[in-house]
Amino acid sequence: MALVMTTASVPESERPAYWREAVGRALAPMAVTVRHGGPFEGRVCTERLGHLRITTIEADAQRVSRTAAHLAGTTAAPAPAADHVVVGLQTAGTATLLQDGRRARVEEGDLMVYDTGRPYSLDFPERFAHRAVRMPRWALGVAEEDLRRVTGTAITGAEGFGALLANFLAPLTASVPPCAPAVAGRLAAGVVDLVATLVDERIRGDVTPAASQGEHLVLRVRDHIDRHLADPGLSPGSVAAAHHISVRYLHRLFEGEGVTVSRLIQQRRLERCARELRRAAASAPPVSAVAQRWGFANPAHFSRVFRAAYGLSPREWREARDELVPAG
Repeated sequence: MALVMTTASVPESERPAYWREAVGRALAPMAVTVRHGGPFEGRVCTERLGHLRITTIEADAQRVSRTAAHLAGTTAAPAPAADHVVVGLQTAGTATLLQDGRRARVEEGDLMVYDTGRPYSLDFPERFAHRAVRMPRWALGVAEEDLRRVTGTAITGAEGFGALLANFLAPLTASVPPCAPAVAGRLAAGVVDLVATLVDERIRGDVTPAASQGEHLVLRVRDHIDRHLADPGLSPGSVAAAHHISVRYLHRLFEGEGVTVSRLIQQRRLERCARELRRAAASAPPVSAVAQRWGFANPAHFSRVFRAAYGLSPREWREARDELVPAG
């Protein structure tokens, strides 16, 4: 059964908050910024097909952003949103997708891929229609490093495998057929198989061997950083040594990533701290212990960089209950 939410009967002054809630329930908690000053209109319809969630959004110009604060669990999601991948089909208007330092312009008829487990934003500069197929990451059976090479990108729906997938998804998402659970499960599995094939086709397609090696190395570095965040000695120097490369070459690898290695380490540590502080109970360890657990040796430095990222001190963050968005 479809869940439909529309601003049609909502007072104009209440529409932005109503729309943010509607989009959050349909996809994942996020910030929404309306792009014009007139009365905002939007409609979102969500349906299920097996383990897929299919959402159709038709709305006026806007920008949506899923930030580090949302990933830290400041708002209850309808499902573990951080464990999903979304394939979007742009059926009207254009969009700009930003994720992992990549910027992709999506034209009408094109596909996009983004991971709800990492920050991203979508900018719709005009009235648009967008269909989002959300699937559990585990269902894809794709290596994390391969998936990261596809998220934050646009795929043309005019030719190649992108056209095949777009032509399959267009009628399916336009009207999800009522069917028995077993049939719905097989249809969902078919969609997931096609998306996994798209990932495979993309990573083995238009990439030169040299570029492929560099991208794989960046993914290995990112994985190494995530696995060693608790080590206070984690630094560009230690990361470079672990991969048998120079620090200079490491920095060169990250020139196209939109973030430096040092900044990435700090961001990932702050995200872990923010999640742990948000989940903390009355008997939880002190803020300084949480900071130390994730590699921050200096409590004052931790408090300073945490406030710069989240707009609150770590203690205020732990006590807050309202939805928060990072500063800046």
